[in-house]
Amino acid sequence: METQGYSQFCPVAMAAEILCNRWTMVVLRELVVGSTRFNELRKGVPRMSPALLSKRLKELEEAGVIEHVPSVEPGVFEYRLTEAWRDLRSVVEAVGIWGQRWVQSEPSLRNLDPSLLMWDMRRNLDPTPMPNRRCVIQFLYPELPVAKRNWWLIVSPGEKVDLCSVDPGSDVDLYVVTDLRTMTAIWMGLFSLSDEVRAGSVKVTGDAGLVRSMTRWLGLSPFAAEKKRAVG
Repeated sequence: METQGYSQFCPVAMAAEILCNRWTMVVLRELVVGSTRFNELRKGVPRMSPALLSKRLKELEEAGVIEHVPSVEPGVFEYRLTEAWRDLRSVVEAVGIWGQRWVQSEPSLRNLDPSLLMWDMRRNLDPTPMPNRRCVIQFLYPELPVAKRNWWLIVSPGEKVDLCSVDPGSDVDLYVVTDLRTMTAIWMGLFSLSDEVRAGSVKVTGDAGLVRSMTRWLGLSPFAAEKKRAVG
């Protein structure tokens, strides 16, 4: 590990020697929510270099936090939390709840990233309220460069959800047009989708059933229900 250690017998200090390197907690967040393969982890930490991600994964493996195991697909390996470290889920969740309650939201909304937002929306989307057929939802962020402006969520029967940044060539069932800051704030639970639709900052057109159920299927942050609390 990068740190030389705190030379303390305190359990907090000992855990911090493993968990408090830069990016480590974010990588653990991805593992806790179910990412197991290197490319999945990269999508959850798009601003982390592949070399540094590999290094952090190796450190976590050496510390006994994760293990590198064969998947059901021949020649493919996955990273999984070891049994001794699976209760890290509660640690990660507690940190997320604290951040949602007490960390100011404005600094967070300066760190806009469409690929990360859409990846998280894909992961948390709930297909249950949607029709039992293939549904294509296109998100458009008009203020972004052309290469990052259009995104497609494709929901197939069997609750499979895919994300495309290149036109999949399919008929679109629902169009969602907004700016990235507004959509990020909705995902974080800072803005209400219904309020933003009424205000005109989110324009939704297409299948009436998908429009009506959007507040139920839209994948928000797992911490979105936590309300901000005043500081000081």
